[in-house]
Amino acid sequence: MTELDDMTLSYYAAPGPMTDLAGCPTGMFEGLPTEPRALARTVQGLIVHEMWASAYGLEVPESRQTELQTRSAAAMTELVQRLHAAPLAIGRPVEQRMVGNCRHFSTLSCALLRRAGIPARARCGFADYFEPSRYVDHWVTEYWEDARHRWVRIDAQLDDLQRAAITPRFDTEDLPAGPFVAAGEAWQRCRGGDADPASFGIFDMWGLWFIRNNVVRDLAALNKMELLPWDNWGPMTFMTEPDAAGLTLMDTIAGVLVGDDAEAIRRAYESSDELRVPETVFDGRFGELHSLV
Repeated sequence: MTELDDMTLSYYAAPGPMTDLAGCPTGMFEGLPTEPRALARTVQGLIVHEMWASAYGLEVPESRQTELQTRSAAAMTELVQRLHAAPLAIGRPVEQRMVGNCRHFSTLSCALLRRAGIPARARCGFADYFEPSRYVDHWVTEYWEDARHRWVRIDAQLDDLQRAAITPRFDTEDLPAGPFVAAGEAWQRCRGGDADPASFGIFDMWGLWFIRNNVVRDLAALNKMELLPWDNWGPMTFMTEPDAAGLTLMDTIAGVLVGDDAEAIRRAYESSDELRVPETVFDGRFGELHSLV
């Protein structure tokens, strides 16, 4: 392993602003597994996905919708403990789990992996296993497998119930190339004419503009700023396709992301006031500004 590799792994083994659990009571971490897959599975007993809740017998009340706005892993664990005061290793009844989405699963699992000293990254992109012929907005987690010198992609959201519903023909805890497409790769596929931008998105939101927004989010996540799927800043727009300058910028950033050179990824992020996460972002879901300070 080269010196750069060592620096990269050290970088991703350390928490960032969204994944720092250092200030949390140590008792909540008692009994947590150390094996990466088992550690990621722990999160499935702490969070229920808002769109899957009814499959578990839970109708999410309006009063709990604000839980979806929880950004940091520390705030997530505080909420989880408020709902059920037990160590995180103990799975909760569904009604006592935090209401979240794929980003919460990926970010909290990433935080727990980093707390265990395991290099980990949350990734923003698209999955082809939720809707036929469509790539749906999605987040997964990557952790470093030292024995084979590779990043392993794990979909920490998919438990036995969800796997039974979508019947994947691949290991959701070691995703092969294809089922999940990181945002930079999705951008390059569409720009190269190998995929239709209209098949990338979610709900009634599809197109190259949506992929562009996820490229910016994935760049931020790889710089340890894992924000909500509806947090907006910089070049992001809603339902507006990129102009010529925007296309050129995203072509460059997508190339950097696909290249997966940690130094280049940090340089692209840190050197751009437009791409770097500002102190205040626009919360597109609730239509308000949110301060991250």
